[in-house]
Amino acid sequence: MNTQSSHDSPILVTGAAGAVGSIGRNLTEMLLAKGHKVRALVRREDERAQALRQLGAEVMQGDLTDLTAMHRAIEGCARVYFGMSVSADYLTATVNTAAVARHHGVEVFVNMSQMTVTQMSITESTDSPQHNCTRLAEQALSWSGLPVVTMRPTVFLEGFFWLFAAPGVRDADELTLPMGRGKTSPISAVDVARAVSVVLEDPTPHIGQNHNLTGLESADLEHYARVFSKALGRAIRYRDVPVSGWSEKLLGAGVPAHIVKHLSVMTEMNKQGRYDRMTDDLFKLTGQKPISMYDFIKLHASEFTRHGTAV
Repeated sequence: MNTQSSHDSPILVTGAAGAVGSIGRNLTEMLLAKGHKVRALVRREDERAQALRQLGAEVMQGDLTDLTAMHRAIEGCARVYFGMSVSADYLTATVNTAAVARHHGVEVFVNMSQMTVTQMSITESTDSPQHNCTRLAEQALSWSGLPVVTMRPTVFLEGFFWLFAAPGVRDADELTLPMGRGKTSPISAVDVARAVSVVLEDPTPHIGQNHNLTGLESADLEHYARVFSKALGRAIRYRDVPVSGWSEKLLGAGVPAHIVKHLSVMTEMNKQGRYDRMTDDLFKLTGQKPISMYDFIKLHASEFTRHGTAV
């Protein structure tokens, strides 16, 4: 049982190194800036881990599925943020981390889930193995007896609208995605991290709650292509492409099949209008509106601009 004062002990942040738009990395920076001690869990020692140390974090290497590693990571921490990227090991990692967290008597376990879980139940899932893992992980946490706070963001701006969109926008002036005419309300990982930081600072009012996080507006891809055009100062058009060919390109680029299946299911769900959703949970938590698509594109304009072209 952890008897150390939560104000003296570090906050554990998993997935702290992250990649594009990492919640964990942004969360680590925010908590350190507010004067909190942070124990940043990373999968490997690299330049990203070193950058976290330079910020002032206590960096620890470990795998979320490894029992010994998680005891070492959680011991002495009263507050835990659990976040993991799309992975076939997601359910195992969640249950392993939760079991160790309960053993150490943490005062809050903030779980990064997905908003799609709100549309799922014991009788309804999706064809995505990741969605199913996420649903079951939430179920297991509800049985665990842990003081859980669940964060359920919708689609991230940094995924479909940066990582996957940038090559087409940059090279062909096209927003090339297999998302049909459905509407979506993407949110930035920075905004999600900001919401998590608020919960971790004062977790008691949030215990047992689900926070559903969306972006500033819900619109279709034609609308967002016009936003790209305005932000970049050149005409960008939306080109809806077949999901089969899009998925094959991802597989050919080395993206794991588990991730590709998940992304493909997401695009089909978008066509069905299942990402057309809006909440004001982010504003209630942080007092700030989410970043707009326009401001997000302006912030990352160089990623969408051909080399040698003025931004």
